[in-house]
Amino acid sequence: MPPRAAPLSPEDRREALIRATRPLLYEHGTRVTTKLIAEAAGVAEGTIFRVFDSKDDLVDATIARCFEPGDVLTRLDEIDLALPLRDRMLAMTSILQQRFLAIFELMRAIGAVGPPRHLHDRPEIADGLEEVRRRLLALIEPDADRLTMPPAQVLHVWRLLTFAGSHREIADNDLLTPAQIVDTVLHGVEKTVEKGTERSAP
Repeated sequence: MPPRAAPLSPEDRREALIRATRPLLYEHGTRVTTKLIAEAAGVAEGTIFRVFDSKDDLVDATIARCFEPGDVLTRLDEIDLALPLRDRMLAMTSILQQRFLAIFELMRAIGAVGPPRHLHDRPEIADGLEEVRRRLLALIEPDADRLTMPPAQVLHVWRLLTFAGSHREIADNDLLTPAQIVDTVLHGVEKTVEKGTERSAP
């Protein structure tokens, strides 16, 4: 008989339960049961209450985890600074849009219209989001001399458009593509008029 695997530490058990709960929240929202969670995690239902005070405690911890940067920082670090500005911004737009879409889908599943209030009590989330902002800014700053606004302001405009263009309700279910977002920020929507030609009246 093979040796039994060493039992997980309480912290590892918490992490395993959070991982098992996350996809269930997208499917069932806060109505997910401890039975479903236990089945997904491959543990007895009572195991949940050895590391979490209640199902709500586990759900809150899982929602908080969804708002942490996760692999966003790693993916942003993989963007090559040698790429042209537009290509860098396309890559960072794709990354942030995927994050927004996942968060918006979760909020719809749990019936929330905004981040839960208890997230404000978790400094690791605020610190993580600030680090994301710094990484994003670092991807724009090398081309500061080409921009008509400071990089921080460009980042602000870009983030607002990415947020709105990735939200199905705000965008009337017509999501913007990364190319639409980036080209609107970098070049606007006005056609280039050749020098010496008259612009036609609107």
